Amino acid sequence: MITADQQLSSYLESFSDFEKAAGGNTLPWLRKLREDAFARFCEAGFPTTHTEDWRFTNVSAIAQTPFKLAPRRRELLSQEALKPCCLPKAACQLVFVDGHFAPSLSSADKLPEGLQARSLAAQIRENPGAIEPHLGRYLDTQRDVFSALNTAFLDDGAFVHVRCGAVIEQPVYLLFVSTETDGPMMSHPRNLIVAEENSHATIVEDYVSLGGGAAFCNTATELIAGDQAVISHYMIEREHTQTFNVSTLRLQQGRASNVASHSILIGGALVRNNVHPVLAGEGAECLINGLFIGSGHQHLDNYMLVEHASPRCSSRQFYNGILDGHAHGVFHGRIIVHKDAQKTDAKQTNRNLLLSDDAQIDTKPQLEIYADDVKCTHGATIGQIEENALFYLRSRGIDEISARRLLLMAFAGECLERMKPGIARAHAEELIGKHLVHIAGAPTGSPDETVERERSWEAFG
Repeated sequence: MITADQQLSSYLESFSDFEKAAGGNTLPWLRKLREDAFARFCEAGFPTTHTEDWRFTNVSAIAQTPFKLAPRRRELLSQEALKPCCLPKAACQLVFVDGHFAPSLSSADKLPEGLQARSLAAQIRENPGAIEPHLGRYLDTQRDVFSALNTAFLDDGAFVHVRCGAVIEQPVYLLFVSTETDGPMMSHPRNLIVAEENSHATIVEDYVSLGGGAAFCNTATELIAGDQAVISHYMIEREHTQTFNVSTLRLQQGRASNVASHSILIGGALVRNNVHPVLAGEGAECLINGLFIGSGHQHLDNYMLVEHASPRCSSRQFYNGILDGHAHGVFHGRIIVHKDAQKTDAKQTNRNLLLSDDAQIDTKPQLEIYADDVKCTHGATIGQIEENALFYLRSRGIDEISARRLLLMAFAGECLERMKPGIARAHAEELIGKHLVHIAGAPTGSPDETVERERSWEAFG
C-alpha cells in the first residue's frame, strides 16, 4: 500500500518536472495560480469518506495508484480509428489525446462567425491576456482538492469564446480520448468557455477510451455565461471500466442568462461528476439534467452544488439513475439560497431504478435556505421495473428482453426530453440506446430467435 507521504512525493516529482516545461511558466499570474493550487493539494490530500462531500465515495483506488502524467503521443490515432467516436456536422471538432491537443485529428478551420475555438495551450502561448480575467477565477480550489490538482497541472484543453450576440447553430464538439499506455497515466484537461452577452451556443464534452489500461482523467471546465446568454453544455462519459474520471463543471451566470447542463455517465470504473452553478445575475435560469447507467462494479457519483446568489432566479435539477449488477450510484444534490436571493424558485428531483439485488444507490437531496421569500422543493425515489408494465408489453407479443429495453428507454427518455432537439440530443440518444441494449440483457436462443427479438425491439423502439 502506498503511504500518504509516498503519494505526495510522486505528485511532487511530477509537478516539479511539469512546472519547468509547462506553457506560460514565465507568466507570474499563471505560475502563481499553479503553485497555489498545488500547495492546496499538498495541504488537503485526497478526500476520504469522512469528508461530507465524499461520504459515499472512496477514492483510495485513485490515491493508491502511482499515476504519471501522460506523455504526448508521437504516433497519433488515425482518423479512421476515431471516426466511430465523433459527432458529425458539428460546428467544429477539437480532439485531445491523453490530455494533449491533436491538431491533425481536429477540424476548426472554418468556424462560424462569432466563434473562436482552439487549444488552451495555444491561447496561453499566443494571447494570455485575453484569458487572464477568467482562467482560475471561478473554480473553487480551496473546497475541492481535485480542482486544485487540475489547476496545478493546468496546461491544455479547450478555449471557446462566443462573442456578443453570436448564435452558433451547430455544437462545438470537444473529444477527449484516453489511449492504452505502458503504465497508469493521468491527464488534467482544463477548459475555458466564455459566452458573451446575448450569445447562443451548445458545447459537447465527450470522454472516450481507445484501448485498455489504468487511466485517470481529472478535468475541469469554467463556463462563464454573460447577461442573457443561452448555453447548453453536455458532459458525456463513456470510457472503459478501468478508467477513473473526475469532472468539474463550474458555471458563472449573468443576468437573465439561461444555462442547461446535461450529464450522461455510462462508462468508467469510478466516476465523480461535479456540477456547480452560481446564479450571480438577477433572473438567471439553470437546468441541471443527468442520467447515469451503471453495471458490473461501476461507481458513479453525482455531486450538484447550486448557489442562488441573486433575486428572481430559478433552477431545476433532474437526475435519473439505472443500476444493475453490483453497481453503486450516488446523487448528492445541494441547493444554497443566499440571503439576498429573494423570490428564488428551485426544484430538485432524483429518480432511480435498481435492476438487481446487489445494486446500490445513495441519494441525498439537500436545501440550505437563508432567504425568507422562496419556493424550494426536493425529493428522491428508488424503485424497480414495474412488473405490470412488463407483463402488459409481453402480453402484446414483445419478448422480455425487448420489453425491458422499452421500459428502460422510457425512463431514460425523461432525461432526453429535457434536451433541445438537434445534433447533440440525437448523439446522446444513440449512445444511451446502445448502452441499454446491454443493460437489458443479451438475447438467448437460436440465431433465428435472436434476429426476431432484435426486429421486435426495432419495431417498437
